[in-house]
Amino acid sequence: MAKKNRGGHAGGHGWFVTFADLMALLVAFFVMLVAYSTQDQAKLQTVAGSMRDAFGVQDKVRYSGIIEVLGLPTRPKLKNAAHIDPSEASATPSPDEHDRQRTYGARFKEDRKFALASASLRQALQEMPEMTEISKHIMMEETKQGLNIEIVDQDGRSMFPDGLKEPYERTRKIIRKIAPALKAMPYRISIVGHTASSNIPSKPGYGPWELSADRANAVREILAAEGVPNNNFLMVAGKADNDPLFPDNPSMSPNRRVTITLMREEPPIPADLTP
Repeated sequence: MAKKNRGGHAGGHGWFVTFADLMALLVAFFVMLVAYSTQDQAKLQTVAGSMRDAFGVQDKVRYSGIIEVLGLPTRPKLKNAAHIDPSEASATPSPDEHDRQRTYGARFKEDRKFALASASLRQALQEMPEMTEISKHIMMEETKQGLNIEIVDQDGRSMFPDGLKEPYERTRKIIRKIAPALKAMPYRISIVGHTASSNIPSKPGYGPWELSADRANAVREILAAEGVPNNNFLMVAGKADNDPLFPDNPSMSPNRRVTITLMREEPPIPADLTP
């Protein structure tokens, strides 16, 4: 009488087949690691082109990063958007691809330095446990031009007295807190004042343009008093209500702000510097 086969694989043990499959996968994995241990630009372009053909490529817009804080409304969209060049993910690059490859390393190094500078500013603001409420008046947004540090008003809590250029003491504390980080960086600084739209008539001879410019210069004076070199200041200006943070609601209080921008460039060499 024939016996029935109860379990197991005919011709061998079941665990051996599974073990062999596992070893094959591990070998393939390590072969892939060795293949990518040294980057070959032509191979990477070929892989990128294959991925593009398989999944497509984003050719619309890519938004910059922004940090929104509690107590401030979230903008429906960012003001700064950059288009993606499809040739950067192509297996058939354009004729000037080699020139871009030569400058890629330098650009990557500069972007990394700027990212570290941005992180040090964020760290300076986070080390303010005694000023938690005041720190909510800060918004940070990274753009093509640099890192924007927005000192904004909130409903019922302004950073400047109404109609005056000199900031409150709490505003001075925030500016003094970030001054050491700005002083240690080799980047130039742009300071721009903004106001919100208002139906209240301004003082004769002193309107939103003058007020926004004076507030920006007051911030510059505080930073300079804290040791930020004068050569680091690229521009101090006022834009009145022509560049609202929330274009859909130009009268919103956060539109009243001073923007300190850490520019993506180094300051000029001083004229009196001798090698």
